[in-house]
Amino acid sequence: MNESRVIAYIGLGSNLQGPQEQIDRALQELTELPESQTVAHSSLYRSRPVGPQDQPDFINAVAMLETDLQAERLLDELLGLEDRHQRVRDGRLWGPRTLDLDLLLLGERRIVTERLQVPHPQMTVRAFVLVPLAEIAPADLLIPGAGKLSELLKEVDRSGLTLA
Repeated sequence: MNESRVIAYIGLGSNLQGPQEQIDRALQELTELPESQTVAHSSLYRSRPVGPQDQPDFINAVAMLETDLQAERLLDELLGLEDRHQRVRDGRLWGPRTLDLDLLLLGERRIVTERLQVPHPQMTVRAFVLVPLAEIAPADLLIPGAGKLSELLKEVDRSGLTLA
């Protein structure tokens, strides 16, 4: 791996307009990001929505990339992919969406800006993030400020999470 390259983990989720196809297409599109290479991706999982339950279940996955992109540029690329999937931002928190891409981790960096927080602030309590992440990441992966992935997995509630 090139010295400037860093491992990024991206969470993917969809519950509208053919969610499994949305995720499959997004995984393919991640391979086309500039200055990046997809290393691996998890299986697809089905999970109940966080927040309002008056929406379909989500399909989720996690992808691992090697990237030279800086955090804000990577975020912009991810937002561009969401736009291509016709993601609607109506201000509703935890609402339905065609595609949601979250920058979960960027190496061991901790980033807090107006636009971005890494590690993703809710990832350590979400089975639909931790379980697929554990499929492709080392068990001793350190989530900055939270601990080892293997320990976090022991505590997370997996009810409602199944393979898709």
